[in-house]
Amino acid sequence: MKEKMYKPTSGYLALLIMFALMVLAVAGILVFENIFITIICGLLAFFMLNGFFLINPNNSRVLTLFGEYKGSAKENGFFWANPFFTKRVISLRASNFESDRMKVNDKRGNPIEISVILVWRVSDTFKAAFEVDDYAKFVKVQTDAAVRKLAHLYPYDNMDEAHELTLRGGTEEINHSLEEEIRERLAISGIEVLEARIGYLAYASEIAGSMLKRQQAEAVVAARFKIVEGAVGMVEKALEELSKRQIIELDDDKKAAMVSNLLVILCGDKEASPVVNTGTLNS
Repeated sequence: MKEKMYKPTSGYLALLIMFALMVLAVAGILVFENIFITIICGLLAFFMLNGFFLINPNNSRVLTLFGEYKGSAKENGFFWANPFFTKRVISLRASNFESDRMKVNDKRGNPIEISVILVWRVSDTFKAAFEVDDYAKFVKVQTDAAVRKLAHLYPYDNMDEAHELTLRGGTEEINHSLEEEIRERLAISGIEVLEARIGYLAYASEIAGSMLKRQQAEAVVAARFKIVEGAVGMVEKALEELSKRQIIELDDDKKAAMVSNLLVILCGDKEASPVVNTGTLNS
């Protein structure tokens, strides 16, 4: 079976009929002096009373008759249907769900803490009502399972493989993979996934300090690499300009000393202290 639309009777028309039956019930005693008419009309009016219901915007009613699915009413307004119908309310509004922070292992086995933010809504009322026991709980459980699976597929951060997709670096790709995984898991329940993204991501507390030191060391090495690369370019440019302008002739030993001094000055953590040489270049 699949979802089918049900168009109930206008509640205003049914209300008018119910009032007419009540008038007939009163008239049966006062005008016709027939108790039979009063009883029949009164019972029919009372019977109709249980058939009225409202459907607010972005809500629906799933209608069943003695266990048989009759259809889903999604049109907003005041309606009337068979009083024996069971009318289950299912919201069609978008809902937010933020999972608890879970401690899981990434692809390399490092413990991490991760949570996800999910935006979803019901798109198929039949599946939401009858394919799963509790669709809201189903969303939570399957989302947690999808997050755990995602964490096992990717490392938290790059180590040696600079081009490897990671949880921290590949935000768009990871969120897309997460959204597809959750959408596949929730398809059976008639849930439409509007958005899924990682809300929190960090190393677990027991290794957070060690990993922070590693990241700091990587940052220092990267900065030193840039400094050395720039210093070598500056030294090369200085020697080229000295040679081009023929300001001074330097042999290999003097060039080596000049390169060494410039690299110390350019790559040092602190400002160099100048030393004035009052002798000759050879002293």
